[in-house]
Amino acid sequence: MTPFERKVLTAVSRIPVGRVSTYGDIARLAGKPGAARAVGNIMQQGAHPGLPYHRVIAAGGRLGGYSSLALKRSMLIAEGLTVTPSRVVGFAKVRWGRAENAKIVTNHFVP
Repeated sequence: MTPFERKVLTAVSRIPVGRVSTYGDIARLAGKPGAARAVGNIMQQGAHPGLPYHRVIAAGGRLGGYSSLALKRSMLIAEGLTVTPSRVVGFAKVRWGRAENAKIVTNHFVP
């Protein structure tokens, strides 16, 4: 696992229940702003069961396309979020990782 992958997975592991973060937010928290696609690829692999991969979504609250949208949608709804077929309703209120915890990511992820 690369240092970047470790930081991405650490950030993802910290997304609280009922909150979401964007691929771009996670890339920035992991120290590589602009690496949203790389984060998406890591999410698609889903190599570590138990991590909340479903809480990572696309910009603007869209569900994104790196996993089963139906499964992602149902998991987010089960956590209390309101989700249309393609986006999280009230995205700005449930977004995590933008400013309140911008310096949290280290290499502490343990698979």
